[in-house]
This record gives sequence, structure tokens and C-alpha cells, in this order.
Amino acid sequence: MSVFKPLLPGATLSTRLFAALGATFGILATIMLCGAWPFPAADLPVIVAPLGASAVLVFAVPSSPLAQPWPVVGGNLLSTLVGIAAFRLVPGTTLAAGVAVGGAILVMSLCRCLHPPGGAAALTAVIGGTAIHAAGWRFAFVPVGINSLVLVAAGVLFHWPRTHRYPHRPALLPPAFPPVRLHEADIDAALVQMRDSFDIDRDDLSALLAHAERHAAERTGRAR
Repeated sequence: MSVFKPLLPGATLSTRLFAALGATFGILATIMLCGAWPFPAADLPVIVAPLGASAVLVFAVPSSPLAQPWPVVGGNLLSTLVGIAAFRLVPGTTLAAGVAVGGAILVMSLCRCLHPPGGAAALTAVIGGTAIHAAGWRFAFVPVGINSLVLVAAGVLFHWPRTHRYPHRPALLPPAFPPVRLHEADIDAALVQMRDSFDIDRDDLSALLAHAERHAAERTGRAR
């Protein structure tokens, strides 16, 4: 039954409802604004499917490094360019699809804009159909690029009244609390030892551990 436990620490019903409302607003705004854009081809979609996944990140986990503006815009746009290149240069749709997604991961990682929906954007450029193929390189900018920019703008606007703004700002570290304080080198060494990646900003992880240290020190002080 552990698989049915909450996946995201700190998530509440109100935050999930807020995320659902935000995604609704973001997708509606993207469709309405992009619908007025002069598309290079009349039969191109106003919005691409990977934007649905981008909306999940922007509105449900806005503090994630994968949901920040550069990963959303850069990840989707660059991945689409990789997908277009794969379709044009790699023989066979099956091989081109695999190369597109793998290449997108590599390019996003090198450009510090890893964004999971980018893999879908790259795949769309390969298997999306005649209209997308005919649009060529323009497809990466219209509609994918403009879709991504509008969604990010909607995210900034929607999250503006909240305490936790978007784009995300790392949490402030609490004052040092004796007797023990982890150093950044200790955290880096632990991350290397665990040999895994975590969907949390490095500074947020440091702040989380610092707050945990403070609560532990207060608890042990009360116990004495």
C-alpha cells in the first residue's frame, strides 16, 4: 500500500486544487493567445501536446528545477529542433524517433534546461505528421516556442499572489545552530556517494537540512 502514499512531501489538498486551477488557466491562456498568432501553416496545431506535461510541472511542482522558465522554454524549443534534425537526417522513422529523444536529453542536459516534456516535443517533430514536417524548422518556434513562452508567463502571473513565487527562489538558510552544522561539501559528498539525482534544487536541499538540524537541536535541548 506504500505506493498509494503521497508522492510529493508537503502536498495538501488545497495546493493540489490550486495546481489544477493553475493548469486550467495556463492551458486556456496559451490556446487563446496563440490562437491569434499568424502560424506558418494553417493546419498546424495551436498548441502542442507536450505543453500539457509542461503545465503539470509549472503549476503542480513550481519549485522543481525542471519547471523553471529556462527549462520550459529552452527544453521544449531545443528538443524540437533536435527532433526536426533527426527526422531529416536519420533514415527510418523508428530510428529517428529514438535518436530524437536521446539527442534531446543530451542537448537539454548540456544546456542546463532538462525538461521531461522536451522528450515528447522531440518525438512530436518526428511522428507529428505531414503539416509538422512541412513546417520544418519553424515548428520549433511557432507553435512550440511561443506556446512555451506564454505558458511560462501564465505561470508567473498565476503564482504571483503566493508566498512561493515562480520562478522559484531558493529558501533562506536559518542561522547556524550549535553543536553541529553540515557544510556544503558534506552535502556534495553525500550526493556523490548516493549516485542518484533528486528533483530538488541544490540550495533548497541545503536549506531543508539546515532547518532539520535546527529542529533537532531544539528537540534535544528540550529533552535535557
